[in-house]
Amino acid sequence: MDMIKRRDAELAYISDEKVFEEQAVCRRILQRLNFMDRSDFPAIAQVVKELLGKSENAWINPPFYCDYGSHIEAGKNLFINYNCTIIDVAKVMIGDNCQIAPNVAIYTAGHPLHPATRNSGYEYGKAVKIGNNVWIGGSCVILPGVTIGD
Repeated sequence: MDMIKRRDAELAYISDEKVFEEQAVCRRILQRLNFMDRSDFPAIAQVVKELLGKSENAWINPPFYCDYGSHIEAGKNLFINYNCTIIDVAKVMIGDNCQIAPNVAIYTAGHPLHPATRNSGYEYGKAVKIGNNVWIGGSCVILPGVTIGD
């Protein structure tokens, strides 16, 4: 099993060249999003759609940071405010009509606790689920494997 399949199965994996290639695609999109004219609302909406895929009426106020974007499943009417970080090693599923306040961090990534194991380079991810009609307040940190709402 390659490292991408291991990662997507929430097994321990090492970020290899193929994993970094996926991240590079996302970083190019984020580069555009985070440095575009903040008053060009149609252009921002288009880049958000490119980043999140099938989302309907999603909005992100840049700056925004994530590892893949494609691992974020957004429902209808998602609003993400400034300076949100989503470490989307595993899936981040967000329901309909959700609001995420400024400085929120959502982490799916985990690392071994014992230093010798941690130094091996392995990491893992555990999905995060946010249900419908949830508001995540400013500066909240959501850890791997957490479900909020529904």
